[in-house]
Amino acid sequence: MIRVSCGASAPRPDREAGPPGPAIPLMNKITEGLGAALPSGRGRQPAAKLLLTAVLLAGLASPPAQAQWAVFDASNFAENMLTAARALEQVNNQIQSLQNEAVMLENMARNLQSLDVNSLGQMTAALSQINGLMTQGNGIAFTVSATNTAFAQQFPSSYGSTLTTNQALSDARTRWQSAMSAYSQTMQIQAQVDQNVQADTGTLSDLVTASQGAVGALQAQQAANQLIALSAKQQMQIQTLMAAQYRAEALDQARKAQSEAAAQAMTTQFLGSSTAYTAQ
Repeated sequence: MIRVSCGASAPRPDREAGPPGPAIPLMNKITEGLGAALPSGRGRQPAAKLLLTAVLLAGLASPPAQAQWAVFDASNFAENMLTAARALEQVNNQIQSLQNEAVMLENMARNLQSLDVNSLGQMTAALSQINGLMTQGNGIAFTVSATNTAFAQQFPSSYGSTLTTNQALSDARTRWQSAMSAYSQTMQIQAQVDQNVQADTGTLSDLVTASQGAVGALQAQQAANQLIALSAKQQMQIQTLMAAQYRAEALDQARKAQSEAAAQAMTTQFLGSSTAYTAQ
């Protein structure tokens, strides 16, 4: 194999040749090296020169190498960055919008969540017990027709001449029993109302706790409605108690008035025409 060692590049025809210097001795050394590498003979030196000439011509025939430079367009790069930033901002806005919708749906779900506490059954049961006590009373009932009938029987507007002592005593006993029954009924209702008030203390505490811990509008509204219902229930208890108390007092006052009327009738019947005794 023939090795060619070049210390300097071949001169270019489009450039000015520099002053003769060390290039000629270098070519002579290259020729001598090529001649030593060729086979021995008379034409070894001329052959070496021809070979060197061919190599140089081949180098001159090749197209000159051109440098590759990377081109950077700053304005295009800035525009691309702005486009990417706008796209990223749109994506962030969409993400924020989806998050807001998720929060809105969660709030709607909380607002539609119902309250776990329901005290309506306890309230209606307590009122039913009071109503049961009101209907258990003997004597004059709380209906209009029954009251009119019983009052007309026990408290007649007048007594005839046929009134007997036994009848007067029986009527007086009936009126006394009605009055005592009314007072007894009033005391039972008072006791039941007192028990209900004690139970209402726990109910009120539960409802206030549920109202303060409500997670949505529906739970808060339901707790408020139950608190209003509890207040209405207590007012109904007071009204029932007042009705029983006033009825007992009315019966007692009517009994006393009727007893006076019956005594007057008995006295009149006993005296007769006020001429029972005639002096002789």
